[in-house]
Amino acid sequence: MELQLALDLVNISEAKEVVKEVEPFIDIVEIGTPVVINEGLRAVKEIKEAFPNLSVLADLKIMDAGGYEVLKASEAGADIITVLGVSDNSTIQGAVAEARKSNKKIMVDMINVKNMEERAKEIDGLGVDYICVHSGYDHQAAGKNSFEELMTIKRVVKQAKTAIAGGIKLDTLPEVIKAKPDLVIVGGGITSHEDKKAVASQMQKLVKQG
Repeated sequence: MELQLALDLVNISEAKEVVKEVEPFIDIVEIGTPVVINEGLRAVKEIKEAFPNLSVLADLKIMDAGGYEVLKASEAGADIITVLGVSDNSTIQGAVAEARKSNKKIMVDMINVKNMEERAKEIDGLGVDYICVHSGYDHQAAGKNSFEELMTIKRVVKQAKTAIAGGIKLDTLPEVIKAKPDLVIVGGGITSHEDKKAVASQMQKLVKQG
């Protein structure tokens, strides 16, 4: 089980400060969609150059032109790129084909997918690397979480690794770990703390035991 830090509400220099603090305790650093919108793929490039030992995920949430957008993210140094589960199969296939050329990985974000079980099964057959259940900011505000959805996809996904994101904190992490995802994605559960290093260290301990 691995731990991914999601950075959403920062600029590049703030992102570097946060990652510097928690680098020993995380496996993947995610350049979140708001950061990419504000800073462009330069954010991916600069974080990869500053932290070459970490995998960098570009959370592009691709909905169309999968191959082209994965190509651009790959050129910027992204190791993993996200595509939306609600996008067309051809978009996901294009993303996977492009990722294979440069040994990159594709994560499908299942945010707003209606028939989770059926769609997860389909996407698993398209050769993606990760399938991620995700309670977005708006879902969290409405009190939703992804634990149940994780159990659903765990039942049907045979090839891809599973991931969970959205509102995970230190006190809810043990419940997440019980469901045995391959990747746990935490944003504010680390970044909102004064002592980010201590929280990340505790989370890493739990994740590695899991």
